[in-house]
Amino acid sequence: MKHLPLLLILACIFISCENRKEQELLKREKAVILKEEEFQKKEADYNALLSMRDSIFALKDTINKDTELITEWPESLKGFWNSKMLCRESNCSQYVIGDQRNEVWEFVSDSTGTYTNVLNNKKLVRVFKAKYLKDKIMLEFSSDSVSKNRVKINVVLDDIKENIIKGTQTITGQDNCSARFAVELTLPQKK
Repeated sequence: MKHLPLLLILACIFISCENRKEQELLKREKAVILKEEEFQKKEADYNALLSMRDSIFALKDTINKDTELITEWPESLKGFWNSKMLCRESNCSQYVIGDQRNEVWEFVSDSTGTYTNVLNNKKLVRVFKAKYLKDKIMLEFSSDSVSKNRVKINVVLDDIKENIIKGTQTITGQDNCSARFAVELTLPQKK
């Protein structure tokens, strides 16, 4: 009986030490998980930078191959066009195959180059940098590094006719997901 209180005290000390060790292990585990998440974010940024670099090199190669880069929109393209976009492929949660989007695109140029403004409900939502080659229009947009949702959008309009322009828009999200839209631009009906 004399040893019973001593055994109880030792058992309590042993249990409290085990509890402390378990809490320390849980803290370390949380720290490791946080570091893994930070690493994944950095890896995603790195992959986004690599794909941006590759697309820039590809664009430079395309421009170098086709030296007939036009620096101002021809009269037939200048101005406003109604756009209809239909999602054809997607592995992004924001875009579903069959999604339709309607916007107004404005082809503008100034002393700094050619651009395409995208308007939704008469509000400017995006400005594409544009390259107009003899038989296609290439548009590019990248959200800035402080944006909540980082995206990169490339548009290739390679079926250019008098009153209709068709092509493809590819959106790459920050999770390396991508969505591809069929794009059709038409001149607004004159009233």
